[in-house]
Amino acid sequence: MELHVIDTGFFKLDGGAMFGVVPKTLWQRTNPADENNLCTWAMRCMLIEDGDRLILIDNGIGDKQDAKFFSHYYLHGDTNLTSSLHKAGFSHEDITDVFLTHLHFDHCGGGVKYKRTDGSLELAFPNATYWSNADHWEWATKPNAREKASFLKENILPMQESGHLKFVDPSAASPFSHFEIFYADGHTDMMMIPIIPYKGKKVAFMADLLPSAGHIPLPYVMGYDTRPLLTLEEKAAFLNMAAAEDLVLYFEHDPVNECCTVQQTDKGVRLKDTFSLKEL
Repeated sequence: MELHVIDTGFFKLDGGAMFGVVPKTLWQRTNPADENNLCTWAMRCMLIEDGDRLILIDNGIGDKQDAKFFSHYYLHGDTNLTSSLHKAGFSHEDITDVFLTHLHFDHCGGGVKYKRTDGSLELAFPNATYWSNADHWEWATKPNAREKASFLKENILPMQESGHLKFVDPSAASPFSHFEIFYADGHTDMMMIPIIPYKGKKVAFMADLLPSAGHIPLPYVMGYDTRPLLTLEEKAAFLNMAAAEDLVLYFEHDPVNECCTVQQTDKGVRLKDTFSLKEL
């Protein structure tokens, strides 16, 4: 098995929204904001090369939305989904599985694209099975008012309409024999956190349960979370497990750090080491 970092670029989000009730004087120590109070965030995906399967975890924001939409997020960076796949030695056609932690636009937007010929929607990974779970799919396709702007039908519905969508069943054996899944409901309903055995370690793809190293202290919970008190409980349980088992935490949104480990301290679980995936 080989794991590849798939960088899809950077975007900006409001620092206050990203850290909830934590004051700026604290969160800006790890994530400094610009003059508009915006912080830079990565959209870092992962490719699992496992025998004859190529499993892409999340796929970034894509390029389908109009200029007005993208003007809110200040996309920047020298990499994108296609260039990162090519750097790893693969193309869109090679991907066999697209595993979606959840269906917010910055995690699944790259999975669907416009046809050059007629402008209709088609899958960006034509040979892949797209994986979600039934509860989250229901949540995303019948969105609440709080999350409606994050669930874009053009990112989501073509997966099902194409016949390429399958659901992970939390009560059954995983279709991915080489990794387990931690389910979290605080950020959004039934977000999936894959935990992958790799080089004698376990690598957890943290998605939005832990967006960055700056979010490790328990109160540092995003304002975007639908159930912040539940996020506190889920973070505590996961971080305690991560410290006890020396898990490698892989960050989707940290603009600087790809991975970290954590440790127990007298102040609770805190950062231990940061490093790149290739250093494992």
